[in-house]
Amino acid sequence: MGSGVSSWLRGAAGGVLMGLANLVPGISGGTMLLATGVYKAFVDAIANLSSLRWKVRSFLTLAVIGISAVLAIVLLAGPVKSLVETHRWTMFSLFIGLTLGGVPLVWRLAKPVNASFWIGSVVGFALMAAMAFSTLAVESTDSMMLLIVAGVAGASAMVLPGVSGAYMLLILGQYERILGAVEFARANASDMDKLKEAGRVLGPVAIGVVLGIVVISNLVKTMLERWAAPTLGFLLGLLVGSVLGIYPFQVPVSAGQARVFWTPNANAAGVALILVVVGYAITVAIDRVGSRVQDAPSDDEPDDLF
Repeated sequence: MGSGVSSWLRGAAGGVLMGLANLVPGISGGTMLLATGVYKAFVDAIANLSSLRWKVRSFLTLAVIGISAVLAIVLLAGPVKSLVETHRWTMFSLFIGLTLGGVPLVWRLAKPVNASFWIGSVVGFALMAAMAFSTLAVESTDSMMLLIVAGVAGASAMVLPGVSGAYMLLILGQYERILGAVEFARANASDMDKLKEAGRVLGPVAIGVVLGIVVISNLVKTMLERWAAPTLGFLLGLLVGSVLGIYPFQVPVSAGQARVFWTPNANAAGVALILVVVGYAITVAIDRVGSRVQDAPSDDEPDDLF
C-alpha cells in the first residue's frame, strides 16, 4: 500500500468527516480533509484523473475517501435532517461556531496578506450577504437543472476549504429535500420503484457533484497557483459571510419570501452563545490535530498515497 495502514486510516477518517460536513451547514468538507492531512492528496488525485494521468494511487485515494464519505452520508442523513427540522435554532448556533472555526485555517494559509487579499474578502462577503438576504430564490424545486446546481454546490465543499456545501443547499432551498431523498432511498433499499423515485432527485445531484469536483478542483488548483492572495481572500469572505444566512433566531419561510427574525430570551441567547463557542472549538481542535499530522516528519517516499 506504499504509505502504510495509518495513511489509509487517515484517509478513511477524512472521508467520514467530509461526509458529515456535507450534511451539516457551516462545516466545510475541504476543511475536514485539511484537518486530517489528506486534502492535497485528494485534490491532486482528482487533477490527475481528470487530466487523464491515470495512476493506481489516484484511484485508491479517491476510493478510500469517497467510499467513507458516501457511507457517512447514507447512514447519517436522516438523523441530521431531523435535528435541523426539530432543533433549528440550537443547530444553527452550533453551525455558526463550526463555520467561524475555519477562519484561523484560511487566515494561516493566506499569510502574509496584501491588498488583493482584502479585496477578495470583500467580494466574497458581499456575495454571501446578497445570497443570505435575497428574496429571489428559485421557486421550482422540481427543476432538474436546480438539482444539478445543488450537486455542484455540494461538491464545492469538498475542494474549497471554509466553504460549506450544505449551507449552499440551504440557500438554494434543496437541503432538506436532498437529505430526505437520501434517507428515503436508504429506508427502501429493497424496493426498486421507490429507489427510482429517490433517483429522480439524487441522480441529477450526483451529476452535479461529479461536474463540480472535477471543474472546481482544477479551477482552485490553478487559481491558488496563479492568484493565491485574492483567491484565499475570497474564500475567507465566503466563510465569514455565510454566518449571515444561518442566524439562529429566524422563522423558516418559503422560497422567495423575506426572512422573519425573532428575539430570543436570555436563556436561549446564552445557550446559543455557548453552542457557538463549542462549535468554534471543535473546528479549531480538528484543524490543530491535522496541522500536527501534516507538519510531522515522514519517511514516506514523495509519491506515496498520502
